[in-house]
Amino acid sequence: MSEILDVNLQAFENGSATERAAVVDGVMRSLVSGFVYTSHDVSADLLDTTYGMLETFFSLPVEEKRKSTAEGTHGQTGYTGLLVETAAVSDTPDWKEMLNWGREVPEGHPLQRTYPHRYPRRTLPEAEVPGITEVLERFHDSVLDIQRRFLRIIAVGIGCHESYFDAMTVDGTTLTRAIHYPAMDLAPGDDHVWAGEHADINLITALPRATAKGLQVRLDDGTWVDAIPPDDAMIINTGIMLEHVTNGTVPSGWHRVVADPDHVGDRYSVVQFCHPTPWTILDPVQSCITDENPQRFAPIEAGYRLDEVIYEINLVEDARRVDS
Repeated sequence: MSEILDVNLQAFENGSATERAAVVDGVMRSLVSGFVYTSHDVSADLLDTTYGMLETFFSLPVEEKRKSTAEGTHGQTGYTGLLVETAAVSDTPDWKEMLNWGREVPEGHPLQRTYPHRYPRRTLPEAEVPGITEVLERFHDSVLDIQRRFLRIIAVGIGCHESYFDAMTVDGTTLTRAIHYPAMDLAPGDDHVWAGEHADINLITALPRATAKGLQVRLDDGTWVDAIPPDDAMIINTGIMLEHVTNGTVPSGWHRVVADPDHVGDRYSVVQFCHPTPWTILDPVQSCITDENPQRFAPIEAGYRLDEVIYEINLVEDARRVDS
């Protein structure tokens, strides 16, 4: 696959049988690279407001940002500072800082009782940036709506009913992450890498906007290409859990974030990782198991697979794999 295709989510939802089939075909062909661009209906005003508030937060002094640190949550909510998260295949921490949030479930919810470390009380900088909680909640819900709708295309593409992923993503541990990549002239080293190459752990990831180029996708032949979506399109990429469920039919999208040597200044992006509930059993679907593609993965609970990756990427506070 030499390019990332652009598809129309609304054509799948509202189009004729022929139009729906064309969208499914385009998505599945593009996801050979693990990436696809899609139309969306998240409002530009919400994106502008969200990015403006996040830039205000990341511009605060470090001691103010650290007030939003949530110890013991392993980066699943609150602030994570520079040179902490580390790609699983690297020993060099990423040059980025992050603010993480998701939706809470009610106290006593079965998921909260069974997986308390998966559903912590959310930590956001409301005192430092008044109004940010309500805006970030709306952003989270709007992007998750797109992701759940987009998963219906993939479900059809792998031979399942389009509702296949619906139930497993209700009250899942979907995480939204705002990322600030500071200017490279402040970074240790001189390789211009903001974030090392990696694949995401989840089902799919959505990126509605970034303030500068830098995201690169690794193709089958090992070359790297810039991911530059059309105006008003959203980037979708696939994760390890989807690769597992599809028996490798849909591979994980490997990517990195690299600053152009001529780029001056920082970069902001907000990504959302769409997760199933942690008690979901990741088991290859029968439609993806054939004589030519025998079953590659044993069943595993999604929560256990997530724990494994959180350790590998250096987010377990009392068991850092790499020191900053």
